Amino acid sequence: MDFSVLLTDIPTLVAVIVGVPLVLAAYIVGGEYLVRRLPDKARPAVRPWIWVAPALLLVTGFLVLPAVGTVIQSFQDNHGNFVGLTNFGNQLSGFPTGGSWIAIRDNLFWLIFYTLGALAFGLLLAVVFDRVPYEKIVKSLIFMPMAISSVATVVIWKFMYAYQPPGQPQTGTLNAILSTVFRQDPRTWVQDVTPILGLFPLNNMALIAAAVWGIVGFSMVILSAALKGIPGDLLEAARVDGAGEITIFRRVIFPLMMPTVVVVGTTLVIFALKAFDVVYAFTAGNYQTDVLANRMYKLLYDHFPSDYANASAVAVILLATVIPVLIFNLRQFRAVEARR
Repeated sequence: MDFSVLLTDIPTLVAVIVGVPLVLAAYIVGGEYLVRRLPDKARPAVRPWIWVAPALLLVTGFLVLPAVGTVIQSFQDNHGNFVGLTNFGNQLSGFPTGGSWIAIRDNLFWLIFYTLGALAFGLLLAVVFDRVPYEKIVKSLIFMPMAISSVATVVIWKFMYAYQPPGQPQTGTLNAILSTVFRQDPRTWVQDVTPILGLFPLNNMALIAAAVWGIVGFSMVILSAALKGIPGDLLEAARVDGAGEITIFRRVIFPLMMPTVVVVGTTLVIFALKAFDVVYAFTAGNYQTDVLANRMYKLLYDHFPSDYANASAVAVILLATVIPVLIFNLRQFRAVEARR
């Protein structure tokens, strides 16, 4: 180990460890000092901005300005010349397999099956394991995949989908079940584009299933909290009136949970539209599993020279799909908070 390199880094390390807290303390003390020198009537209006200003500057510098720059670049070529809607035409031409249409199609699959799968399983698990003696243990185990990265999720599910040629011992869980229980040939789950029901490619469904496994704990925890907010007396009254558990869920529990279900559902829609890491780690978008975020990444880093113009167009398309859902989600969240 080269200790001389470590010694040269020590001043920088000390400056960061000591300097950052000092700057933060100086900002807090200095800001409060300036606020107290203002007239009493002006202090309540100014003080919140003192605390919000750093966050606003960071958001503006790292999110707003890059987003504006991306939008501008989407109307230019790689040399900065204005080309109008040419980049968008490149991405939206060649329907159904040219441009970004495969990625758009796959994003639609994610939007439907990822959202419905995570929401349905989360709701089912929240209801089934509500108020059982081992509730905390089970829900902790279900939530555990949320504690690992998406790449780790992919590594786990690669073992689940592992393939060996027919006649050889199957190391993948699903192929072992197929070969031993159902006496069928193993399948290359993440490469197989065979459509399910004639519409949905098997490999896309396999990737979505792995992603749902990783996120269902999030859905379950939020919905479980909403479920526990329903008064027990209301449920007992329904049982006394002779309602069965299915009727209680359909007529009482689900309607009362609907605002939370909508918020969780729209949040999952945003996650689905931004899907990237699972696709990249599994297939890198090959075998017709591409999504918009992965296509943008490939145009930037797998294309030589980097195609900034078309990558920006894909980013704007993705942004245009996410923003309306985000606005709707914020409104629903505020509506839920207002009811409490």
